[in-house]
Amino acid sequence: MIDFVRSLRLWFAPRRISDEGTTPDYRFSLANERTFLAWIRTALALVGGGFAVDQFLPDLRWGVRVGLAVVLFAIGALSALRAISQWVRSERAMRRGEDLPVTAFPTLLGLSVAAVAVIMLVVVLAGGSR
Repeated sequence: MIDFVRSLRLWFAPRRISDEGTTPDYRFSLANERTFLAWIRTALALVGGGFAVDQFLPDLRWGVRVGLAVVLFAIGALSALRAISQWVRSERAMRRGEDLPVTAFPTLLGLSVAAVAVIMLVVVLAGGSR
């Protein structure tokens, strides 16, 4: 629990990361930052997809349209939060000379997006609001 609180503090005070271990090769830190930005792009795309479903598919029944939009918004929000967490955890591990943290989140994200895609396929093949 104490480690989680320390990690959470680093979300809002990233300069404190320099207190952890030694500075890694800058290329690794930059690669970590690029990975963070890729997660943020994914989160933005998911949020944008949620807006697109809500705004551009008015023929869908309200519950289906709003349900899909909310799921996309939620997955996008989780991806953004996970991006921060993973960046901090990876940076700390590199500075401490530890193995990089392993996470099941990419699998969860992939399965969630696939599920939304299958639902959208079913909705499209069923004719939307018909």
